[in-house]
Amino acid sequence: MSSDLKYEKRHDGRDWLETRPIEAKAGVIKKADGSGYFKIGKTEAYAAVYGPREMHPKFLQNPKGGVLRCNYNMMPFSGAGERVRPGPSRRSKEISMVTDKSLVPVVNLDDFPNAVVDVYIELPQTDAGSRCAGICAAAIALADAGIQMKDMVAAISVGKVGDKLMVDLDYEEEAWGEHSGLVADIPVAMVPSTGEITLLQMDGKITKEDLLKAIEQARPVFEKIAEVQRQAIKDKFARWARGEE
Repeated sequence: MSSDLKYEKRHDGRDWLETRPIEAKAGVIKKADGSGYFKIGKTEAYAAVYGPREMHPKFLQNPKGGVLRCNYNMMPFSGAGERVRPGPSRRSKEISMVTDKSLVPVVNLDDFPNAVVDVYIELPQTDAGSRCAGICAAAIALADAGIQMKDMVAAISVGKVGDKLMVDLDYEEEAWGEHSGLVADIPVAMVPSTGEITLLQMDGKITKEDLLKAIEQARPVFEKIAEVQRQAIKDKFARWARGEE
């Protein structure tokens, strides 16, 4: 495959800066203290929040404030590629860690010393962008649980396929340059009100200039996602006010 191969148009007809269809809900898991659902394209993520509650084991407690603890899990038959092996994996542990670090900057747990807020993220179906969808669902769930937050955290992948910069790569686009090195997939999480980037990872190669351009041109996308997240919370409390919750 030639290194100058061009990617003429997206296979699903989207514009370069257009996401797949997005859907979000809050309060989807009744027994949780807070919960959220985020779907983008065929990728679905559920998040459930429990706490603040006393942290165990106690040696992990922080006497100066609460701890946020995230757990990310893809169900065995959720992926667009090979079957995911059940149980913890190196990948799930890594994504759990970066999810935690993505959300910590907006969460205030100072009033809960020695406590933990657990966030469980489950993905029953994925078609790329799973860690970003999980972060978006988790942010909704934290807000639904009444955890004090500075803002939402919105997440989406940016990247480059062939010679084109774009947002929200799906599985087919990720695989397009699998053997050619012509795809860069970059999960990014951002606090839209400040522009603070809380997650930046990269699979593939891209120049510094293209990376900065890809992130900058995607800023309106992060704002759009955050508005969808906020609307999910508003819709939940509107249902509650009508006695539907």
